[in-house]
Amino acid sequence: MAMIASKAVRPLRFANRVRTSRAGFSTTSTLRTTSVTLKALGLDSYNLGVYNGKWGGNGDVVETVNPATGEVLGAVQQANAKDLNDTLDQAQIAARMWREVPAPKRGEVVRQMRNALFEKIEPLGRLVALEMGKILPEGIGEVQEYIDIADYAVGLSRMLNGKVIPSERPGHTMMEVWNPLGVVGVISAFNFPVAVYGWNSAISLVCGNSVVWKGAPSTSLTSVAVTKILAQVLETNGLPGALCSLAAGGADIGQAIAKDKRVDVVSFTGSTNTGRKVALSVQERFGKTILELGGNNAIIVHNDADIDLAVRSILFAAVGTAGQRCTTTRRLFLHEEIHDTFIDRLTKAYGQIKIGNPLEPGILCGPLHTKAAMQAYEQGIEDVKAQGGKILYGGSALRNLVGNFVEPTITSIAHNAPVVHREIFAPILHTIKYSDINDAIEWNNEVGQGLSSSLFTTNPEKMFNWIGPSGSDCGIVNVNIPTNGAEIGGAFGGEKETGGGRESGSTAWQQYMRRQTCTINYSGMLPLAQGIKFE
Repeated sequence: MAMIASKAVRPLRFANRVRTSRAGFSTTSTLRTTSVTLKALGLDSYNLGVYNGKWGGNGDVVETVNPATGEVLGAVQQANAKDLNDTLDQAQIAARMWREVPAPKRGEVVRQMRNALFEKIEPLGRLVALEMGKILPEGIGEVQEYIDIADYAVGLSRMLNGKVIPSERPGHTMMEVWNPLGVVGVISAFNFPVAVYGWNSAISLVCGNSVVWKGAPSTSLTSVAVTKILAQVLETNGLPGALCSLAAGGADIGQAIAKDKRVDVVSFTGSTNTGRKVALSVQERFGKTILELGGNNAIIVHNDADIDLAVRSILFAAVGTAGQRCTTTRRLFLHEEIHDTFIDRLTKAYGQIKIGNPLEPGILCGPLHTKAAMQAYEQGIEDVKAQGGKILYGGSALRNLVGNFVEPTITSIAHNAPVVHREIFAPILHTIKYSDINDAIEWNNEVGQGLSSSLFTTNPEKMFNWIGPSGSDCGIVNVNIPTNGAEIGGAFGGEKETGGGRESGSTAWQQYMRRQTCTINYSGMLPLAQGIKFE
């Protein structure tokens, strides 16, 4: 449990002792860090949040808040309906020009964006920590993820390959070719305010599309900062800024993007409930979607597992980003032979976690992003108790502190309790005992979501059963690694209520392009397929 402390806070007493940071939250120090960070990124206390080649904004002014201190970081003028309409017009114009640029030349521009991001990796990572609340190493790591996917996209720009398909007709050639779609709308969430946009933007650009981005309102400063970096690269190359457009805003702007026929594909990251609405709006106009929605991820630890490896993995998977990753481990199935020993080891590991200011070295768990998230955490704890579960570790929101801090929590509860089947975006880990691994696999699959999963075992047979047709039904199926921390080279996404979308590596690029089957007749004759005679 945590010992979060500021200089004015007395040590707290809990059933389990909490490790806390003693550095405190000096207002002067935090404000100084904010000021230096904003200046390094070309931001001010007030910023325009619409970009389509020029900066503007006529919507509401939204202040973003440091979730560790409650202090206002800055303000961003959001888009209104006219701003979005003008931005989509400009994005369409830019897309028509960009699609004619050879793909490797598009890759060169993305390479320059990659270098520009690298030059700003520290201040941008620091802004992510300040505005989202994740610890500084994770904030910098998130920017690195954008840099990595840009590297990947540069190589991809020379490998957007089609196919040559044998034709049954003499003197004919069949081909499958890929062409740009047009405008890609990206609606991203607060928990990854840089990386998710990066996955979509870098790949979309090399595929020949323009991008219109609506980030989460609560991380608008990060959206503006990233857009400024990209806009400078476009300007240097004499390219229209609307290729990387920004329309900061709330649900109204997101809904308008989903409904607008000028947006050829909508990539949405967020909750399952909102994603369902987005999907229906886009489908109503026969548009395309890439959906990255909820995750209720599980790890199974079998009786032959490497316990040290599993404990370390679960600590990161369940507590990293304060439980606010879509790939966070929320369910832990433990074989009955190792259950008690494992719980003892895990609770001791939890006892070493320091909670506090995410900018401070040594902190492993920062704040939740909002007060509403704290309330959801507290409701989850109450539901665990009401549904027959027990709190093995943690279980309290630290409301005597200014920030949105909670204790990473371990519960013991039945696999089919309703609270276990509900994704709670907080560091709550439900533990369940099993005796038959087939039951554990079935329980892994019984929830509505299907994003990420992992099995810890040293048995090759169980490994390959796990990744086979009768194993996990998730989009990400791991062995002996956490459920989170995916690499950019693989396709990222999940099944069922996770939405079915795929982003980042593998063949995810194909979702940003139009597949076309082409038949060329060079014979001077007209033989018909299937041997049909029409004479």
